[in-house]
Amino acid sequence: MTELTCFSPVRAADRKAHVVAPGGWAAWLAGQSDRRRDWLAASGFQGKAGSAVLLPAEDAGIEAVLVTSEPARPWDGAVLHAALPDGTWALDGGDAGELALGWALAAYRFERYRRSDRPRPVLALPETPAAARAEALARSFYLARDLVNTPANDLGPAELAAAVEAVAGEFDAGFRIVIGDELESGYPMIHAVGQASPRAPRLIELTWGDPASPRLTLVGKGVCFDTGGLDIKPSAGMLPMKKDMGGAALMLALSRFVMASGLDVRLRLLIPAVENAVGGSSFRPGDILRSRKGLTVEIGNTDAEGRLVLADALADADTERPALLLDAATLTGAARVALGTEIPGLFTPDDRLAEDLAALSVELDDPVWRLPLHAPYRRLIDSPIADINNAGSKPFAGSITAALFLADFVTETRSWAHLDIYALNDEARPGRPRGGEATALRALATLVERRFPTR
Repeated sequence: MTELTCFSPVRAADRKAHVVAPGGWAAWLAGQSDRRRDWLAASGFQGKAGSAVLLPAEDAGIEAVLVTSEPARPWDGAVLHAALPDGTWALDGGDAGELALGWALAAYRFERYRRSDRPRPVLALPETPAAARAEALARSFYLARDLVNTPANDLGPAELAAAVEAVAGEFDAGFRIVIGDELESGYPMIHAVGQASPRAPRLIELTWGDPASPRLTLVGKGVCFDTGGLDIKPSAGMLPMKKDMGGAALMLALSRFVMASGLDVRLRLLIPAVENAVGGSSFRPGDILRSRKGLTVEIGNTDAEGRLVLADALADADTERPALLLDAATLTGAARVALGTEIPGLFTPDDRLAEDLAALSVELDDPVWRLPLHAPYRRLIDSPIADINNAGSKPFAGSITAALFLADFVTETRSWAHLDIYALNDEARPGRPRGGEATALRALATLVERRFPTR
């Protein structure tokens, strides 16, 4: 995993960044020396929210000033990181947790295949719970980004399992995998989707926490590469498909944060890990698969494979009736057409859960948007010869019919949410470099913190 080297271990700094809220800018400026005010005026800096500038220190050297948003956002810390030269810096004021997280997210570089020796600024963190939380959350972001950015030749089902095992080892968690033909009896659709690849499919499981605590179960789609199967994708559609395990990366990152935070849960993570390849043993359009739940599924399209592997994992999770069940997947292009690349689609039958996530979306500036589990559209995935079809009969409401497909496999758990994510920043913004992303991780982490606080 990319190392978190943007924080100073000595907690001391030789340079200072003054953090000012927008409403306090005029008062802060009035308290500065004539020399400093002249410098800021000459630089054209106007104290707008989310902006930073270097300035001469009163004694010698350089300092900086950051005017935050109201309230402060991680992206303010990202702007500050981008504005500063190398050296060790300390924050003078502001929300150290939010700013430190943004600093770390801006500092992330994926350098497995091409390294850079360019020096970068380092932040001296105060020893506070907020700073420790930011550090834990940043490590989870780095883990997810690394996994999504790694190409499929170096990240197949076995390597994804190894990443989960490494996290399990870090927190003394339980770890189990079911591999290859062992899947046929218990997870037949995971087996069917992955059997054409020479890289055996597997169901990856991590467990952690007191068995008597409330159950939190996370499920992530782990399609390490998606050709589309026999309904093969065009080259443009196939090019970004190393990210098709982005749901698994997000749920593993969230699991890591839960364990690092010591939340009072019985955590269970399930990742169906496959490669949807083309071969002599590929499943076919028109095939009928049996699922773990016992439902039969007619294959309308082999490129709608993610919901198949998720369905087996969700059916397993559902039998335990967890207090909260979350799944995430790079599932449909329809969600991206509706919401774009930055906003995950949220589907849930639980109004309170939807309201909580919607409120966090606004509070944290980490957007999610609820889409309807519109029951009448269930007819669009009816099959005349099986219990359900994996693809809609019409080119409409694709993200909704995908979520309705999953809902047929979650019948016992009241509090369940499905997130249809993109898992990628397709353009750079402060703290969000191009490449893999742990979409909605901040909102999800805060949700589980508030529902299952530490003892």
